[in-house]
Amino acid sequence: MGSFGFSFISIILLGFCLVHVYCEPWHDKQALLDFLRNTSISRSLNWDPNIPLCTNWTGVTCNDHQTRVIALRLPGVGIRGSIPPNTLSRLSALQTLSLRNNGISGVFPSDFSKLGNLTSLYLHYNMFSGPLTLDFSVWPNLVVLDLSNNNFNGSIPSSLANLTHITVLDLSNNSLSGQIPDLGIPSLRSLNLSHNHLTGVIPNSLLRFPSSSFAGNNVSSKAVFIPPIPSSLPPDNPSHKGKKLSQTALLGIIIGGSVVLFVMIALCMIILYSNKKRNEQNSDKEAQSKEKFSGFKKRGLTESREEKNARITFFEGSKMAFNLEDLLRSSAVVLGKGMFGTTYKASLEDSTIVVVKRLKEVSVGRRDFEQQMDIAGNIKHENVAALRAYYYSKDEKLMVYDYFSKGSLSTMLHGKRENQSPLGWEDRLTIAIGAARGVAHIHSQNGAKLVHGNIKSTNILINSQNYGCISDLGLATIVTPMAPPIQRVIGYRAPELTDSRKATQASDVYSFGVLLLELLTGKMPLGEGVPLVKWVNSVVREEWTAEVFAVELLRYPNIEEEMVAMLQLGISCTERVSEKRPKMCEVVRMLEDIRRGNSGTCPSSEVSTPTPTGLSHRVEAGSSSTSNYLTPQ
Repeated sequence: MGSFGFSFISIILLGFCLVHVYCEPWHDKQALLDFLRNTSISRSLNWDPNIPLCTNWTGVTCNDHQTRVIALRLPGVGIRGSIPPNTLSRLSALQTLSLRNNGISGVFPSDFSKLGNLTSLYLHYNMFSGPLTLDFSVWPNLVVLDLSNNNFNGSIPSSLANLTHITVLDLSNNSLSGQIPDLGIPSLRSLNLSHNHLTGVIPNSLLRFPSSSFAGNNVSSKAVFIPPIPSSLPPDNPSHKGKKLSQTALLGIIIGGSVVLFVMIALCMIILYSNKKRNEQNSDKEAQSKEKFSGFKKRGLTESREEKNARITFFEGSKMAFNLEDLLRSSAVVLGKGMFGTTYKASLEDSTIVVVKRLKEVSVGRRDFEQQMDIAGNIKHENVAALRAYYYSKDEKLMVYDYFSKGSLSTMLHGKRENQSPLGWEDRLTIAIGAARGVAHIHSQNGAKLVHGNIKSTNILINSQNYGCISDLGLATIVTPMAPPIQRVIGYRAPELTDSRKATQASDVYSFGVLLLELLTGKMPLGEGVPLVKWVNSVVREEWTAEVFAVELLRYPNIEEEMVAMLQLGISCTERVSEKRPKMCEVVRMLEDIRRGNSGTCPSSEVSTPTPTGLSHRVEAGSSSTSNYLTPQ
């Protein structure tokens, strides 16, 4: 029986192994490895055959079942030479292919015709050459085609007219010649054929696009047809009177024709001017609805030499693959503006969403900046928002993070919540524990000397498990605030701290204590001009009442002791004397004890947490000792 049981378990394990093998897209993996082995790439890719392709390979996206590769994004990774045949073309399920901003040369890969499922193809800013001989009808689902900024020549393929779903077509900045084919595609929304060697007349179906779509070519729109003036006049009447009438009639015809022609030209100019104004207004509205990275958004190729050579630096483990040009082309929504700069949510054209913090008034040079970024970027913890990449040039300093769809603690506590229920007690406790773990991990790094320096609710992001994650590590030491600290920032600042660039771990603990009080009361750190710490201490000093807690928390039964314990911890963290504040590792331990329902004394901590008996107790505030916060009435 034992032998049978062992055999049965072995079969089950073998079945799991077979399922794992079956789910791994081995054919696609081999195709990518063949591409890697036969291609010159200056940037190192983590394409290790021994690690799962769908979860860890840079630039690779698989379908939901992880059985096929559906997207490959390798922009700006330093690919040189031509694309090896029979490599990428074997990814038959591929829907998105992005190889832009590399140095790829050679002709357009003819075997790409095997990628029948393509919906988006980005090959711009490479060194492709030769004619576009491919029959584009092989991609019936293609939506975006960008071949701009290459050296393609020859004529524009008429087969492009068969792409009935295409919305974006960009062939600009090539050497294409000949006439423009009639691309009467109703779905086409963006067309750019500028700066080629095209000639002839623009087809009527494309006249709806702005003139900039055809700039830099020798093309024109169809002119208004004017009937030719007859070369010979009617025969003269022999009578003097008839001859005179004939000349008068001719003069009238000429004058009338001239008037009609003048009126037609005037009408055309009015119509063109009206359309231009309408387009400008629409453009203005569109620009307002999608705020770009104005200020470092360049027009054309006007970047400085330094910015052209500068690259975005990615940290190990990041699966992101894009460059500065991708950010410049992306649409961005402002998430917030703070002392150190503006934060954007950027949507890249390949559907990647990132958060970009654009720094202002960086007070250190490149070397110190990069050193601080390396420290921040190499901190790996589930409760520290990972710095994925950064960019440094003379005029721009950017930091790139993952996007947290649930937003920040500040938004959850104080933002508009039309369709969102109030933040419950369990969520508040979970957020506090996660944020505390993140800060404690930061304090344990760099010889236990690392400091965050800017802890506040806007820098606590909520992950998918509802734990708090601390972000914006290290900015206080490299950035000079753009303006004097605003009130909500002052509310978090420890009393001994006069310069944010000289923050300590003890001042971090103070800021975290304010955060705990903010979670408990639902109030801003500096509401109505009164610091939250001062208000809480005054209420507690006079007499303990439930008024200190947020109204939303009073509806939860049997959490009084937990709330009192957290209140006590918040007061302990905000002691005026920095030496009396607990360490962040102790704060984590006490918060976890509160979750377990044990708010008793922590034996290894200098700061004790006596167990309260409920809201009928008093809490002593401003005491020099934290061991006696609760005193029976």
